[in-house]
Amino acid sequence: MRTDHCQRFVIIAACAAMMAGCALKTPPDTRSLTETELLHATPPAAWKATGGTGPVQDSWLVDFQDPRLILLAAEALSYNADLRAAAARVEIASGAVTAAGGSLYPSLDLIGRSSGKGTGASGQLSGLILSASWELDLWGRIRYGQRAAEDEFASTEADDRFARQSIVATLAKAWFLSAEAMQQQRLTNDMVASSERLVSLAQDRLRIGVDSELEVAQARANLQTYRDSARQNEYAIAQSKRALEMMLGRYPAAEIELPSTLPAMPAPIGTGVPSALLERRPDVIAAERRVAAAFSRVGEAKAARLPRISLTAALSSISSSVFVLQQSEDATLGFGASLMAPLLNGGQLKAQVEMRTAEQKLAAAAFAKTAQLAFNEVETAIGAEASLAAREPILFQALKDTMRAAELEQTRFKIGSRDMRSVTQQQLAAFAANMALLRVQTEKRVQRVQLHLALGGGFEPIVTTAAR
Repeated sequence: MRTDHCQRFVIIAACAAMMAGCALKTPPDTRSLTETELLHATPPAAWKATGGTGPVQDSWLVDFQDPRLILLAAEALSYNADLRAAAARVEIASGAVTAAGGSLYPSLDLIGRSSGKGTGASGQLSGLILSASWELDLWGRIRYGQRAAEDEFASTEADDRFARQSIVATLAKAWFLSAEAMQQQRLTNDMVASSERLVSLAQDRLRIGVDSELEVAQARANLQTYRDSARQNEYAIAQSKRALEMMLGRYPAAEIELPSTLPAMPAPIGTGVPSALLERRPDVIAAERRVAAAFSRVGEAKAARLPRISLTAALSSISSSVFVLQQSEDATLGFGASLMAPLLNGGQLKAQVEMRTAEQKLAAAAFAKTAQLAFNEVETAIGAEASLAAREPILFQALKDTMRAAELEQTRFKIGSRDMRSVTQQQLAAFAANMALLRVQTEKRVQRVQLHLALGGGFEPIVTTAAR
């Protein structure tokens, strides 16, 4: 009799295994998503803003030739709290993949029980039951769930990569802005020193009767304005230090040493083609994987509406001094199968399918938004860099001219042919021209970093080497 049971079990299991081999539907890939979700924003063959020719290069941090920045990037990747949280999310997603795939295999459980003699009672009942069960994934419900978990894990990994790229890019931009603040402080201190000399000169001219107290008052007022600007710069520098220290995971003590000058501007870089951006940039990859996960969740919900078949087996050994057992053997083995088909559930399973379908539409729309944002960031960064490159020589020439004019006005003021107002105006013009040039030079480097980030440029090999 047991032999017949075993044979039937083997036949059922073999047939079920063959049926369980049904292939899952393939989710839409990046190309098909581009055709359907970016129909109104089809990427062109080349960037509209003139970008550099050639492929996108990784390890962009080394282009700025700043060893300290590379070391700080390695420190940020090790201690930044946001990145540690992103890494934890990757671990959670990895565990979800393992949990989702576990249902594809048989489960084995052991149950043991023993009851002894107590007050007012007699006899003993004890035994062990080893049970196994296996749900046959006939319609792919479990496999769809596993694949969805795998795609969610892949999207979380891509999010983690983009978070790492973003924190390093943010660090680099903050580093350059800190260098700008240091140079602004030197310019402001120079203006304070120049104003102090003008105050002294105005007082000397007042003593000899060349000027009036009006010129002296104007010179003193300008001096206080520049001194206030110097105090504001000092506060801005302290804030820059704290912001950098927070990104590095340090205590915000405003003690980090800032760069005194801007690094050299790297040579133009390759920007690739728009279509390749969707295959390269981590946040776009993450969005595409979320669409795939949502697609699998739809398949999982649809399969949940179909019958489920499970195979079971149990090996038991029970002994009793309370009553006489029918079987004299110490152990018994049994096999079975169960069928569960949902009949009435208040429309819950149908609603699950509709909800998952809507989630897939939402994920597809999010992919389109992420892709459009990526295109826009690249086009904007390329255009900004070109505009800044054209402005720099203009502002450099303007600085030379205003500085020469300021020198001439100070000479005329000394000999008495000009008043304090004209000298002050030329000083302000020279100061503003210097600040404008410095702003453009800093922004060129910031936009280069932004372009690397927009292109999905990596940096890991350089940072890893620096960390070692």
